[in-house]
Amino acid sequence: MSPEKEMHQNQTLLGMAGRIAQLGGWTVDLPDMHLVWSDEMCAIHDLPAGSVPGLEQVFGFYAPQSQAAARQVFEDCAQHGTPFDLELEVLTAKGRHIWVRGIGEAQRDAVGHITRVQGACQDITARKQTEDKLIYERDLLWMLLDSSPDHIYFKDTESRFIKCSTAQARQFGVESSDALVGKTDFDIFSEEHARPAFEDEQEIIRTGQPMVNKVERETWQDGRPDSWALTTKMPLRSKDGTIIGTFGITKDISSIKQTENELAYQRDLLATLMDNLPDSLFFKDLQSRLVQLSRSEAESLFQVSLSRHRAAFPGTALPPYLQSVEVFRQYAIGKSDADFYGAEEAAEFAKSEQEVLRTGQPMIEKSEIVGVHPDGHADWHLSTKCAWRDQDGRIIGTFGTSKNISKLKQAEKTIEEVHKKLVDASRLAGMAEIATNVLHNVGNILNSVNVSVGMLSAQLRASKLKGLARAVGLMDEHADDLGEFLVHDARGKLLPLYLRELAQTLAAEQAAMAEELGQLGKSVDHIKEVVATQQSHAGAPSVVESVRWSELVDDALRMNVGALERHKVQIVKDFDHLPMLLLDRHRLLQILVNLIGNSKQALVGMDLAQPTITLGARLVVNEQGQLLRITVADNGEGIAPENLTRIFAHGFTTRKTGHGFGLHSCVLAAQEMGGSLAAYSPGAGQGAIFTLDIPVATPEGAAQ
Repeated sequence: MSPEKEMHQNQTLLGMAGRIAQLGGWTVDLPDMHLVWSDEMCAIHDLPAGSVPGLEQVFGFYAPQSQAAARQVFEDCAQHGTPFDLELEVLTAKGRHIWVRGIGEAQRDAVGHITRVQGACQDITARKQTEDKLIYERDLLWMLLDSSPDHIYFKDTESRFIKCSTAQARQFGVESSDALVGKTDFDIFSEEHARPAFEDEQEIIRTGQPMVNKVERETWQDGRPDSWALTTKMPLRSKDGTIIGTFGITKDISSIKQTENELAYQRDLLATLMDNLPDSLFFKDLQSRLVQLSRSEAESLFQVSLSRHRAAFPGTALPPYLQSVEVFRQYAIGKSDADFYGAEEAAEFAKSEQEVLRTGQPMIEKSEIVGVHPDGHADWHLSTKCAWRDQDGRIIGTFGTSKNISKLKQAEKTIEEVHKKLVDASRLAGMAEIATNVLHNVGNILNSVNVSVGMLSAQLRASKLKGLARAVGLMDEHADDLGEFLVHDARGKLLPLYLRELAQTLAAEQAAMAEELGQLGKSVDHIKEVVATQQSHAGAPSVVESVRWSELVDDALRMNVGALERHKVQIVKDFDHLPMLLLDRHRLLQILVNLIGNSKQALVGMDLAQPTITLGARLVVNEQGQLLRITVADNGEGIAPENLTRIFAHGFTTRKTGHGFGLHSCVLAAQEMGGSLAAYSPGAGQGAIFTLDIPVATPEGAAQ
């Protein structure tokens, strides 16, 4: 082959290689900047073959952000001989954005002067796009590994970690995922979890079959509490399909598992209630159809249905749903009351349930007949129904309880009949108790009457009326010379002064007697009221009047004054400032007289430095309204613990001469006023305190 032909063939092969590789050549002669381009350079820049652009036009092909770099490397090579190799973005003559790799170097003459810059340019757009895609996919993977809350990991064929997510590293307690490379589950978990996990991965590598959504219990080497995970693992393959390991994703479901356990616990609690509660329990939808019912409710409906079936179809075989309670319980789901009861009864039940659904307000303890058996006896139930709401508060049905009170109703009827007989039989016996109470309470008041009568008798014996009689006798003796007697007689001169002093003394005596007579009248009135109060057992109404508390206490003390003074009992008044109060004066006075007398009795025979009764009173407010709270405390013999529960019982007493009527009548009077009476004592020998709570009102505008 001739040299010319060989050169042509080489040029042809070189051109073919350039086209295939999209590689073009160029030279720039210095210093005239003459440019020579190959045809492949023209093809890369979308120019016609044979085109030779100017150097500035060449720089203009580079994208704006790449032009400065292109100029700089060319100038460095032309001036200093610095070779270059860089990748830049180009905008072709047809407006295509491409990437090129430019390579250049300086050519020197024999003396070392740079005479030419030559190089090559290759279209690397396809490679660049592939690289960008790989970078994008890599970034996506890293974003997934860095941001996912789930635990993502890749392992080799020995189940050693190759790469894992940040969440996985955080769970394992290491600073970065790189710290896990080369480790296995045996370095993190206990044998209990690590061994099954390893065997699962080896099975995947052996068979190529994935493991999907396996619930695993994770046990840790560091002693932290066990955790729960939902795990999926897949075979990790190379490009040619060879299994080179495993990869997987594990989701921490500990909170879900805990919720499941709590729900299971709640479900078990509900099931326990539904299966064992003696009262009926049911849930119904918006159409009053049963959604769930307890065993006792099923038994109740079963008995009703069984009775109705036997009455309607005597002697016939029972249908399958009436073979047992358990079968019937399943049968009842989805049924309404109309499937078990008569139309009228079912309509009444549905009406009450629809009212609950409409208003959202519960129906509490309604006594109702839920079924009449063929023999005529009725089943009475005490029913409660409430709105059943979902987690958003929307009403989705009703639920309730129903207690069979048929036996209670029968017992009430029996008790009512027996009570009527007892009432008739006890009228006469009741009169004896009333009389006893009257005598007991009147006896307390008669003590006060005796005191008043004694004081009146003493005042009459010491009265100055005798002196008046003697003065009148002197005046009668000197009726004829009364003027002379009064002026000149020594005794007569003293008579006017004596009469003046006598008049003052008699006026004081009259006032004292009037006061005692007034007190005596009050005592008599109270005796009448005691009798009237005992008549309240026959329906006599109480009388409420405006009362000044301090005066009421003084009246009660006055009725006990003789015994209190005789035993040297100190009275301490510990009162709040109280307004006028609307009270049943005589009932409250009766209680106070009894309580003060009772405290006095507790002080008798005690070796005390100072026997004391403390009377307290204040207004308190509770859920029932305003109350007058009265306390009567003493430092006497106290009350034994075993007697505290019996002290108000009729006929109970600890005194040899007592009858057990006083405190019993007090507690009855307190109850008749809508109040209560309670006793407390730390024990024998430590005193006692009685607390009386009475509902009160204050007359408008009244003040102490």
